[in-house]
Amino acid sequence: MSAEERNDRRTETGVVTRDKMNKTRRVEIERLVKHPRYNKFIHARTVCYVHDEANESRMGDTVEIMETRPLSKTKSWRLIKIVKKAPEQPHHQAAPAAPATGS
Repeated sequence: MSAEERNDRRTETGVVTRDKMNKTRRVEIERLVKHPRYNKFIHARTVCYVHDEANESRMGDTVEIMETRPLSKTKSWRLIKIVKKAPEQPHHQAAPAAPATGS
C-alpha cells in the first residue's frame, strides 16, 4: 500500500461533547436526514470516540477527525486539528457563605 493510498482516509468535522477521559474525546457529527414517509428533515447524529494525544481539545470545540485503525474497543478516529475553539467558560465558584447571626 502506497503512502498516498494510506493518507486517503475518511475525514469528518464535528463538535466535542465530552472531554473527561484522558486522551479520548467524544465527538458528535450532526447531519440532516430526510424522513422516508413524511419527507421532513430530521437532525441525526453520529457519535465517534476520538484519540487526542495531547489532550488539547475541550468541550464545545469544532474539530476535524480522521478514520484510523482501531485504537481500543470504541476508538477508531484520530484528531487532526481544532477548527474552532469554544468560548472560554468561566469556572463556577461557590458563593461565600453568609455569616451566621447568633443571638
